[in-house]
This record gives sequence, structure tokens and C-alpha cells, in this order.
Amino acid sequence: MTAKEFVKILLAKECITLKELARLATENGVKKYTLDGLSHKLGRGTLDFEEFEYFAKLLGYEIVLKKISDDI
Repeated sequence: MTAKEFVKILLAKECITLKELARLATENGVKKYTLDGLSHKLGRGTLDFEEFEYFAKLLGYEIVLKKISDDI
């Protein structure tokens, strides 16, 4: 699954738009996000992990790694 798909899932779960996420991220951080800039990052696949983690936290989520099994 791509970062774009994860972001879209989070947006759908929280019933907000990408534009609203860009506004929230700008208001709560030091970097300015625009709808176009964020859309392009997602489209190109250049959203980095720190940004994804920041967006997840803004929406009330945490990223958790869970080992699935030792048989792999």
C-alpha cells in the first residue's frame, strides 16, 4: 500500500478533505502546506515518513509496527 492510499484512508475515516489536512498541518506546524503541494507529493510518491507520521498524529493516529510471525 502506498502513502497516498494510507492518507486517503485516514482522510475518509475522519471525513475530511486533503485541503483541510493541508490547512490543519499548516496551522499546527512550522511548514506551509497547500492543497496542490500536498496533492503533488502524494501523486509523485515523495511524501516522507516524518510528514506521514505528522499527518497521522494530527488526525489522532499513531503508527505501530507489529511483528507478524517468526516463520517468515
